Amino acid sequence: MCGIVGIVAHRPVNQAIYDALTVLQHRGQDAAGISTEDDGTLFTRKALGLVRDVFQERHMLRLKGNIGIGHTRYPTAGCSSSSESQPFYVNSPYGICLAHNGNLTNAAELKELLVNHDRRHLNTGSDTEALLNVFADELQRQNGRRLTPKGVFAAVSGVHRRCRGGYAVVAMILGHGIVAFRDPDGIRPICLGRRDTPQGPEYIVASESVALDALDFELVRDILPGEAVYIERDGRLHANPCGGPRSYTPCIFEFVYFARPDSIIDRISVYKARLRMGERLADKILRERPAHDIDVVIPIPDSSRTSALEVAHRLGVKYREGFIKNRYIGRTFIMPGQEIRRQSVRRKLNAIDLEFRDKNVLLVDDSIVRGTTSRQIIEMAREAGARRVYFASASPPVRYPNVYGIDMPAARELVAAGRSDAEVAAYIGADWLIYQDLDDLVKAVRYDNGDIGQFDTSCFSGCYVTEDVTPEYLARLEAERSDDARLQREHAAGTTGDDDAGDADTVSVRSRAGAA
Repeated sequence: MCGIVGIVAHRPVNQAIYDALTVLQHRGQDAAGISTEDDGTLFTRKALGLVRDVFQERHMLRLKGNIGIGHTRYPTAGCSSSSESQPFYVNSPYGICLAHNGNLTNAAELKELLVNHDRRHLNTGSDTEALLNVFADELQRQNGRRLTPKGVFAAVSGVHRRCRGGYAVVAMILGHGIVAFRDPDGIRPICLGRRDTPQGPEYIVASESVALDALDFELVRDILPGEAVYIERDGRLHANPCGGPRSYTPCIFEFVYFARPDSIIDRISVYKARLRMGERLADKILRERPAHDIDVVIPIPDSSRTSALEVAHRLGVKYREGFIKNRYIGRTFIMPGQEIRRQSVRRKLNAIDLEFRDKNVLLVDDSIVRGTTSRQIIEMAREAGARRVYFASASPPVRYPNVYGIDMPAARELVAAGRSDAEVAAYIGADWLIYQDLDDLVKAVRYDNGDIGQFDTSCFSGCYVTEDVTPEYLARLEAERSDDARLQREHAAGTTGDDDAGDADTVSVRSRAGAA
């Protein structure tokens, strides 16, 4: 999962893109990058680290121009290296910078064709670089000396024909404008915003609407499955379905965990969806334990707060903040590597003893993925004096790998895979464990948008939206992207994620083709 943004304005966009990336930081904490263009010159700064650490004043001053794109990286493949930080760049045709959120399920096949058939060089193992080269190849095939909206949309249609998986993309074509598009199943989110100025309209595309709110853009709409939006550098906007959608199946885990509660995705309020998750979870608790002895409901901050509040209200018990979060520690689920996640939990959370002492506590979390975090949190609750510790998940058991851009590549790393609910409870040390039912989760999220036929629930159901996800593919994915495989690559490379190249200064590239 990553955060992407692109802006076409009548003023310098460096600060606006920076500000957008800071509010999208929750989507990726491994690396960040910004590319801008000014009079045919490309300026790029990207490195490992948080947005606030990657961009210093000297970098911002060099990111010139009224058009640009940005990215925050959450790695689902490879290791932490500045070489895989985005945006990526290719100089032909025109000069293209591209950033991507998601995962291509046919990346290996694409890379082989790009290298052996199209004679393109790939410098990294990133599927984003493969996607960029597919888009560049398709754009190169368009006839005519000048780039037209029709040519851009034909190129995107070619990408949809060749690429499979979940992806939201923003690309800057030097000298021309920004194009943004979404996979034909609508798995990964991206939206369009507009801001009117005396010089004319300015446009933004971003992973979540919260980035628009921060910059005073008005949310126009979500980019639809399969659709592409092309914004010329003078502010002219074009949109095209590019072959139309295959389905409308957004990732339900966005609403469970990844998205900020103040975002609206596919016309659904994330906050209200989480409230409804809490309502349905509480109803299930009352069905299974009508005479429960819960004294207090305590959320695992931050993403479970909304659901936990409604659980407490529905059960008629106290809601308390029992854990204080160190906000300078990142989200443990999206940290690369199990050992780093494990070490971060106790540095991230501290229990308030008086909220636990001699009480039967119901802890509410958004999900249970690997189980390590849940187990440590339950230990902290017992150390703080809890009499009994119950645990509730606002989502169903995560039993299957996610292949569309979320770091769940190996079933054997998922605590619920091959275990019953009682066995998971024993593993994490809970006196009782309850999961949300999948049907209730879908109903809670879909409530505001009846246009959505279904959701991608693959990590809960094992049913994948794209037809190319086979047992062989999942086995290869696990071999390539599990925590063990990642550690082996890092040891082989002689690195644990540090990379001197991550401190590289801003790069500028002159593109004369882009001015044609």
